[in-house]
Amino acid sequence: MAGSTTQQDPGRTTAAPEAAPPGTEGLGQLRETFLPKRFGTLRITALLLMGIVGLIVPPVGAYFIWLALKTPDLSSKQAARRLHLFEHGLAEVGKNGEVSVFRWDSTTATQEITERYANGLYVGTTYVYTLYREDGTRLKVTDFYAQPEHWGPAVQQEITRAQLPGLLTALEQGRTLAYGSLTVSLGGVATAKGSLTWSEIEKIDMAQGMLLLCKSGKKLPWARVQIKKVPNLFLFLALADRLRHGGPRQDA
Repeated sequence: MAGSTTQQDPGRTTAAPEAAPPGTEGLGQLRETFLPKRFGTLRITALLLMGIVGLIVPPVGAYFIWLALKTPDLSSKQAARRLHLFEHGLAEVGKNGEVSVFRWDSTTATQEITERYANGLYVGTTYVYTLYREDGTRLKVTDFYAQPEHWGPAVQQEITRAQLPGLLTALEQGRTLAYGSLTVSLGGVATAKGSLTWSEIEKIDMAQGMLLLCKSGKKLPWARVQIKKVPNLFLFLALADRLRHGGPRQDA
């Protein structure tokens, strides 16, 4: 598949459509590349028309024209940006060619996915993933790139794959792990309000941007935590699932 592309979606290519950027030599095979999401002719035309009409009030008109000129459709710098997913990490190429590298085995990610409504009608979803390196470097990756519903979960899944075995070992050695306001240990999960053993947790669910921990025999959730405040969400869920169903044994 080397060099192949997905023709159905111009915003995403698979395998190795481009040369890997400099600084990514230790990340292994380039698996997928995601391109900037194009606005399309109609939306760009609408922005420009609003800008022209808005010139009656210069700051408003200038703002819409500025928005149009900053889109990948009209800005070569924005169009050149790339999001690369590798075997061992992620690399983003910024508008000035700068390359930001994050390894799966040492990256923390938070996610904020928001459905937007106008007058009760669904108008779209925004995706914001914030990545953190151990040295404090932060990178925000948004639905500026096409197919966030694919690359977002892929980032979380790769972090989980790379870090889960080591964290299971850490739990077996008696360590406690923090996931925002939640702490996880071999014995259970705790918040500022108290703790539950794993056997007391009936289910862990997600709804309306909240992570819900439900105690057996109780109608209301025992704990509610904003998903956007749970680092490495998929990793937390994988740990909780493993501990609720037989302990941290990695061969389970």
